[in-house]
Amino acid sequence: MDRVVVITGATGGVGRATARAFAECGDRVALLARGEAGLAAAAEDVRQAGGTPLPIPVDVADAAQVEEAATAVETAFGPIDVWVNDAFTSVFAPADEISADEYRRVTEVTYLGYVHGTLAALKRMKPRNRGTIVQVGSALAHRGIPLQAAYCASKHAVKGFTEALRCELMHDHSGVHVTMVHLPAVNTPQFDWLLSRLPRPAQPVPPIYQPEVAARAIVHAAAHPRRREYWVGGSTVGTIVGEKLAGGLLDRYLARTGYDAQQVDRTPPRSGPNLWEAADRQLDHGAHGAFDDKAKPRSRQWWLNSHRNALVAGAAATTALLLRRRAHRKGDNGDDPAT
Repeated sequence: MDRVVVITGATGGVGRATARAFAECGDRVALLARGEAGLAAAAEDVRQAGGTPLPIPVDVADAAQVEEAATAVETAFGPIDVWVNDAFTSVFAPADEISADEYRRVTEVTYLGYVHGTLAALKRMKPRNRGTIVQVGSALAHRGIPLQAAYCASKHAVKGFTEALRCELMHDHSGVHVTMVHLPAVNTPQFDWLLSRLPRPAQPVPPIYQPEVAARAIVHAAAHPRRREYWVGGSTVGTIVGEKLAGGLLDRYLARTGYDAQQVDRTPPRSGPNLWEAADRQLDHGAHGAFDDKAKPRSRQWWLNSHRNALVAGAAATTALLLRRRAHRKGDNGDDPAT
């Protein structure tokens, strides 16, 4: 397609897999992240997949750095077509064991990082009246869970920010589109990177999906941005719908199960926490985490979701064909099909 795509948090997990997925479309992909080793490896991934990379060291918590990166992208590649916000950090701990500085840092990266990226994209897209912003969200943007207060709060904030922005763009009849992709638990290296005060190593809440499932959804959303939200994985659908219908029951269920579900007996991670410093500054960690043996490579829910228009059209055509055949059979039997 030869689009100009910017991805924040592009060196690991979902961001890394998404960079490869856009590269497979022949796009030019700007990679924004902090870790030099991760950036170099992600750039090589993009090249091997058929895209053109532009690695840029950036801390998305710094609005000036994000603005400078956007300028560098357009200088090298031309107008930005798609901006994907994905960078995040977090802390695994009970809410009262997370310090004020840690809450601030998580918010600066996971929420304000999205704001900074979105503002940089809008500054360039709105005058041209075209462009797409994809916010990588989570089921936890709709439903908070124990031990992830800082992350859940930031994802809720991203959702509110995006909803407000969408209304403003619609009011202005803008050709710029913004959409969200809400993800399930994903097998990424971040569970080895995040600061944790849990007694056992952290894990994503099962069922766990491979990052390529998320990447396919993000690329699809970028090509079809008029839809306000995409939900990926049956667990995401269940979480969001369950919160709408029975939030109190979910409170009790998560109080009973949420602690154990986010911990597992495995080898403790070797990487230091990436809250303040990049975990891939000297060593690349790739897209996958430590849960390949548990992670699902596909989501039937997402396949049905992304093909729903074709499925509806096919069902309508099949119904029409069956009705015609039924009418013909009645006519062959001497009945009047019109009665």
